[in-house]
Order: sequence, then structure tokens, then C-alpha cells
Amino acid sequence: MAKSVYIFGDGIADGDATMRNLLGGKGANLAEMSRIGLPVPPGLTITTDICARFYANSEKLPEPVKDEVLSALRVLAERTGRIFGDGTNPLLLSVRSGARASMPGMMDTILNLGLNQSSVEVLARLSGDARFAYDSYRRFLQMYGNVVLEIEHARFEEALDRYRHEHGHGSDADMAAEDWKTIVATFLELIERETGTPFPQDPHEQLWNAIGAVFRSWMSERAITYRRLNGIPESWGTAVNVQAMVFGNMGDGSATGVVFTRNPSTGEKALFGEYLENAQGEDVVAGIRTPRHISTASRKAAGAAELSMQETMADAFAELERVAGLLERHFADMQDIEFTVERGKLWLLQTRAGKRSARAAIRIAVELEREGLIDKAGALMRVDPESLAQLLHPMLDPAAPRNVIGRGLPASPGAAAGEIVFTAADAERLRSEGRDAVLVRQETSPEDIGGMNAATGILTARGGMTSHAAVVARGMGKPCICGVDALKIDLAAETLSIGSAVLKRGDRITIDGSTGDVMAGNVETIDPEMSPEFRVLMEWADGRRRMRVRANAETRRDAEIARDLGAEGIGLARTEHMFFEPERIVAIRRMILATDEASREAALAALLPEQRRDFIDLFEIMRGRPVTIRLLDPPLHEFLPHGSREIAELAHSLGLPVASVEARVQSLSEVNPMLGFRGCRLGVAYPEITRMQARAILEAAAEVERTTGTAPAPEIMVPLVISGDEFKDIKKIVDDVAADMAATGLNVTYSVGTMIELPRAVLKADEIAETAEFFSFGTNDLTQTCFGLSRDDAGPFLEHYLRKGLIERDPFASLDVGGVGELMEIGIGRGRKVNPELKIGICGEHGGDPASIFYCEKVGLSYVSCSPYRVPIARLAAAQATISRLS
Repeated sequence: MAKSVYIFGDGIADGDATMRNLLGGKGANLAEMSRIGLPVPPGLTITTDICARFYANSEKLPEPVKDEVLSALRVLAERTGRIFGDGTNPLLLSVRSGARASMPGMMDTILNLGLNQSSVEVLARLSGDARFAYDSYRRFLQMYGNVVLEIEHARFEEALDRYRHEHGHGSDADMAAEDWKTIVATFLELIERETGTPFPQDPHEQLWNAIGAVFRSWMSERAITYRRLNGIPESWGTAVNVQAMVFGNMGDGSATGVVFTRNPSTGEKALFGEYLENAQGEDVVAGIRTPRHISTASRKAAGAAELSMQETMADAFAELERVAGLLERHFADMQDIEFTVERGKLWLLQTRAGKRSARAAIRIAVELEREGLIDKAGALMRVDPESLAQLLHPMLDPAAPRNVIGRGLPASPGAAAGEIVFTAADAERLRSEGRDAVLVRQETSPEDIGGMNAATGILTARGGMTSHAAVVARGMGKPCICGVDALKIDLAAETLSIGSAVLKRGDRITIDGSTGDVMAGNVETIDPEMSPEFRVLMEWADGRRRMRVRANAETRRDAEIARDLGAEGIGLARTEHMFFEPERIVAIRRMILATDEASREAALAALLPEQRRDFIDLFEIMRGRPVTIRLLDPPLHEFLPHGSREIAELAHSLGLPVASVEARVQSLSEVNPMLGFRGCRLGVAYPEITRMQARAILEAAAEVERTTGTAPAPEIMVPLVISGDEFKDIKKIVDDVAADMAATGLNVTYSVGTMIELPRAVLKADEIAETAEFFSFGTNDLTQTCFGLSRDDAGPFLEHYLRKGLIERDPFASLDVGGVGELMEIGIGRGRKVNPELKIGICGEHGGDPASIFYCEKVGLSYVSCSPYRVPIARLAAAQATISRLS
């Protein structure tokens, strides 16, 4: 049987950093730190493949794996001089998860495992500190009771708060050894009352139950939600790390903390982190206590009075600073390090690539390249393309009036405004209703992950810059403020107060995650400014990528935004979007309601100059870059009113009988308009529509060339074709218009191609390619027709498919490679067999999705087209796709 347990510590390890798929990220990095001689408490890692075996074995650890664990514990006894389960010198353990992809706070951890009624007294005697021993025991009971026995965490907190109140203790620091002994007895009674059985005193029973609980947390609701939001496959599983305990709560000279080797919000090259004296790790990461600054510089910059770790624990800080620099150089990336100081000695509990804001990621990547730690390709691969969305949306206008009611720690940059909600469920509900929410909590917990994703921003009363809320918000790109000491939340009354300001659920607030300011009401925003490092990274991306990047745009503003963000043309201009303005809708309705060709021609003639003006704008903005214009696509009934009052108003404005308008509206209604009278079918039935649009496009191109001296590159796209003959029918209309113009001396260079969005068009791609000059995959409709479902109606049941793992991801958000992707490959192969130089792109929503862009690179598309604000995302993803293909 393959090895299932890997040992690390004391400068020796079975594994290394390359084995993260097997050992998980935490286990692989613990092994690597051990190998390079850093102070890591010895331990063992149960591999990720055991996670699947655990579930296949009725959620029980296979006996051979247990034997390997026991064998490894004997090695740990040799290295530590302590024996697990021993009555005189017990080895205490931590049990932690460790998936290959970082999932901060999503799975469970248990500390101080091995304590019982007898070993707690031994710990008190050996440490010389009964207060520490019983504090550690109560922590273990609380964590074990919650994680393994599934007793609500709040039950323990309520008992502890009640005791503090009754005995006049303001905080844990006021509790003496006898107080903790009483709390231990209370917790033991609570566990027996809730479960019906006493707390297990056998350390081995505790261990097997704890390992099982950590494996089970892989399938917890919060972990499932996090994986779905971050595209992490369920099949990966988690490893379990069992490690000798070191104690940050062992009195003076002991502490715990988290440090980043660079600022995760700004990217500044300086230690960034927090610590707590006389505390254990969960006190920092859970945000239960507000920690202190690591360095003196950061403390002074924040104006904090409490002394930093650098000032109170100078030797340990100096060692931490040395180790942090070593780890960053070794891994060639900014690191997030968890540490404990036990009576002056520094121990490293974890290192991983730190989650960071997009702004920080870009600066760090560029500076690491300049420092010679990585090359340009490595820098490009270090930035998540999706994270760039954080930089491309408005920020608070510095000149706008604002009512600042409080300030906290600027934990994740950016601005957000929304209605106050106090629960994750309310945040998710508001998003489903199209409303913005700011999630306000004492501190967030992993169970809040869905609400954090749904909210526009997050505000907490407790916690620091490395708390759960801060770390997860930065990873999501959500503005976040933590540690607002003045923030008081009354859940019963559904109100919050900050100083004299009192707000209720549903009131609007604005938060600035870059400054920590909390403001009542909405604050005006402005467009963001791109940093110099952003421009450098984009230049590197453009120098690496093969595919071109265009934008979907049909308004002047969208086209300008796209061009300024680096679009190399327009890949989709949806002409129907140009007809809904009030002055145009009358003409298009007159055309639809016309009963003969002459009347339609008259109505279209009124639209021609407006359409021509639209295309002149696009051609001028794009300055010779290609502009793909899709001919009218949607069903005609979308332009008509449907209520009786609106129909009567339309009839009156057009001078038509109400009955005839009602009859026309009724005749155009369809049971399934997505598959109805739309696309090129409109041109087949009413060629005058295509003639008007073709003339507007070609005349606009001629006008722009005359006035600017630069020839536009119009690409006329025929939608929803199913055959070569159908395409030829529409193309002939366009070519005839061009010929008529040429006869008057107006010669325009143009191309005519098609949108491949139906399976039959894929199968007939060779036939269509005989005359089509380009293809563009319309993957929105191709996905609908491939799956046989409507994206507008699929949400309620797709959620069940995702949760059950029947599909890996929403096919409308990321390309379905196995189905839609295979259709694309068929179309590409057949089209280029006829025309090897055929230009082929994609213009559905998938054109801005990084995973889909990687697939587009693989199958050899010429370009991708996406919404304007996603152009930089597509540029970076296309570069990464090229780098990956060539590596």
C-alpha cells in the first residue's frame, strides 16, 4: 500500500514543497521549512488521498492508516522527549486541515489535544503555571466540543460570558487558575448534558475523532461554498496535519501572531502583521481579540499606543524578521506566516503564499521581478486575472461630502456602499433581489462565507488585519474594515451604533477599506487610477500573449473605456441596443408595424442616419482597429409594448387603430423566442432591414476615412446562421449595397462573417467557411442550445447540480469544455479545413473568463472579446494561457 503518513520536523522531512497535491499546501510547506532548517514543531501529515478513502470507508479512518499514524507518533516521541497519552510526560497535539489550495478558516482545527483530567494537572506541574494549564484545557474542550461533538460554539461562549459577569471579570486576562478550573468543570458538564455521554478522557479516542472531524469539515457547508466560489474541485480532498503543540499562552515571553512579508493591501515591502501576548492562534485569526502591531513603524503609522512586538519581544522579532526574509527568498513570493513564541523561542506553524489585494499583487509581482527573484513570465503568473476587477471600478471621490461616523482598521482596500445587514442570509437575499448590502458583524466566521461573497463590503467590530474577515475579504476583492472598537451591534433591535450615530438594518452606509472610514449614507465615486506597476504588468502581458483582445461595446462611452483599457478592437457591437432610445424606438416600432415593404423602407430610412452616426462614433474611437458589428438579432416583439395602456399610446402616436396594433403584437408573440423569429431570419424575411444596416455601416466607414484619413475595419457579423446557403443569402444583400456604393465612387473595405451559436452551424462550418471571412463563437446561445436550457431560467436548478457535483461549474460563467468546447473544436476544424487563414474569435460572456480564455488559447482562437471592464483581465489571462501552453 502507498505511504499515507509523512513525518516532518527537526530539520528532517519525508516530503517537500513540490508535493502539495499529496500533502496539501500546509503539509508540503511544513516539510519544506523543516528541510531548510527552520524551527517547526515536529509532526505528521496524513495525505489528501486518504480523504476520499475516509468517505468511502463510512467516514472512518482505515486501520492501516491508523497504524502508520501510531508509528509516526513514536518518532515524534523520540524527537520531543514526550509521549502521546503518557501519564507523566504527555505529548499534546494540534490537528489541522491542509488542502492543496488555501481555504482560510473554511475547515476545522483542534488545539491542545491529549489533555484530560489527569494530564492537565501534569501540564500545570511541568509548566509551573496552573492558570495556563487550565486555560489550555478549557480551550481544548471548547474546540473539541464544537468541532467533533457539534455543540454550538455560542453555548460555550454564553457559559464563559455568564461566569465573567457573575464574578466581575472583564476579560480572560482577569481570570485566575481557579476560575479556569471552574470553567473546565462547567464545560465538561455542558458536553455531557448536550451529548448524553461524558467527554472522552482517552487521548487516542480524542485523536481519531479529531482527525475524522477535520476530514469531515472538507464537506462542510462553508467549505463547499468556498470551493464553489473559487473553483476548487471536491475531488482534491484535504490532508490532515498532526503536530506537537507549542504554546503562545504560557505567560510572559509567550505570544502568537501572523505576519506577511509584505503589505497585503498595498504591496509595500515591509513586514505587516499582528501578534497577541499570552494567546493561542485562534485568538488572532478568529478576531476574538484585537491584536497589536508587529513592528514599531506600523504601530506609529497607525497612531496606536500599545507597544509592538518589536518593542516588547525584541529578540523574537529579530528572529522572525530574519526568517520572514529567508522564506520569501526561498519561495520567491510574499509569504503569510503563522508563528508562536513559547517562552522566548520562535516556532513556525505555517507559511503559504499570502492572499493579497489586486493592487498589492501587481506591485509585488513587478518588484519581485526587479529584485531578480522571478522573471517576467513568473510575475505574470503571480497575478490572478480575475482579481483585476478590483482595480477597474469606481472609488470614493475625495471631494465628495461624507459623514464619517467611525474608523477601524483598513483591512481590504476599495469602497463599498449598501444597506446594513447583520446576517449572511440577509446579504444573500438582498443580492438575489439586486440590492447592495454591507455585512456588519462582531466578527465573521467561516459560516459567513456565502454572505461575505454576496455583500459589497464587510464591517466588523472585532478582529485585526489578519483576522478571518480581513484575509477572506482580500482574497475576494471585497472592501473590508475590521476592529471598529466603537461599533456596537444590537441584534435583537437590529441596530448598530458608532459613537452617537445609531443606524438600523436597511439604512445605507459607505465603507472605505483603504482608509478605514465608516460613513453614513452614500458617497459619490470617481473612476480609478491605474498604478505605474499596473501599466508595466500589462505591457509584459501584451508582449507575451498570442491572442488578441477585443471588447463588446456599442455605445461611445463603452468603446472609449474599452480602448483606454487596452482593447484592440470591438468584437461585438449589438445593434439592437442602439434602438431603445426614446427618439429611435418610435421609428423601429413603425417599421415593425408596417404592413408592406414600402412602409418598412420609409421607417428604416428615418433610422439610417442615426445608425450611421452610431457607427461613425465606433470607427472614430477605434482608430482603424477592427469593429465587428452584429446585424439585428432579437425577436421584433421585444421592441413593442405589451400592456394595454402602452399599446393604446403607441397606436395614438402612430395614428393607427388600437386593434391593429394589438393584433400585430399578438402575431409577433412567440412561445420560445430564443429559438424563434430572430437573427438572420429577420434578414431573410425582411431584407430591407439588412440593407439599411449595411448601408449605415459602409457609409459610416467611408465618412470616417474621408475625415480622418484612417480607413476603418468594419466586420459585418450575421447572427444565428444554420447553413452556408442562408449565410450567402444575407451576405449577398451586404455585397449588393457595397456594389451600389462603389458605383457612386464610395469604395469601402469590409468583411462579412458569422456568429456560430447553433450546433447545426458547427456541423456546417465547412460549408459556411466557403464564403464567410470570419467566425465568432456566440457561446451564450451555443451553451443554451448545447445544454437545451435557458440561462434566464436555469439558476434555480443549476444550483442543485453544482452542489451535488453533477456539473463542475456554471456553464454560463465558464465554458463547458466537454460539450460546448467540443462543438467549438469541430467548428474550428471544419472551418479552417476550408480556409486555413480563417479568423475565429469568441464574443460570449466567456470571453472575459480566465479559465475559458485558457481553453480558447488551447484550441487556437484568434481573439477573445469581452465587456469593457474585463479587457485587462482578458489581456493578462491570454498572456498566462500562452505562457502555460509554451511551458
